[in-house]
Order: sequence, then structure tokens, then C-alpha cells
Amino acid sequence: MSHEHDESIQIQQLASLKPTHFADLIRAAQLIFDPAGGVSGRYIKVDWQEFGIPDNVAENLKSLGEKYRYASPAISSEIIWSQLTPETRLWFINNKDELWKLEEIFPALDED
Repeated sequence: MSHEHDESIQIQQLASLKPTHFADLIRAAQLIFDPAGGVSGRYIKVDWQEFGIPDNVAENLKSLGEKYRYASPAISSEIIWSQLTPETRLWFINNKDELWKLEEIFPALDED
């Protein structure tokens, strides 16, 4: 194992990050990238700071959401962790148990 991989695992263990937290982060990143849920012709402008997401963190998550736009949220935590900026990592650790709430605010448009 690489030193980076070992460090990533240690940090995640210290922060009590679980696969569900990473899945919530991917879903949040997908929403930040496209809050309209992919509906053509629909544009939603969101001030992510109102949701407690600083601009630099929102930009990092937006790029992650674009990259994994159509992906299942079950992406390896090591892969996701390596793509987070230090600011986003800290924000993620501090907000890991609140991420699911974004999905409640921006429900999928195909849900009944």
C-alpha cells in the first residue's frame, strides 16, 4: 500500500467517515453541479453559502459532481478522498452527518 493510501485510511478512521458519508457527498456534489436534476431548459441558481457551503468547497464539489454526474454514489472512498481539496476535506468531516439533507431540499424530479 502507498503512503497516501495509508494516510487516507487513517484520516477517514479518525473522522469516522463511512461509505454512506461518501455516497451522500457524491449525491451532494451531483446536486451542486446540477441542482435542476438534468431537466433540459430548467436553470436553478443556488447560493451554496446559504447552505453552509463555502464557495471554494462548492467549486471542488461541483467539479466532482460533473465528473461523476451519472455515476452511482458507491464510488471508492479513497478515490473520492484523493479528489477533495484540503478545505473540502475539512468541510466534509465537519458536515458528514448533514449532507443527506441536501437531497431532501432538492428532491429528484422523477420521484412520486
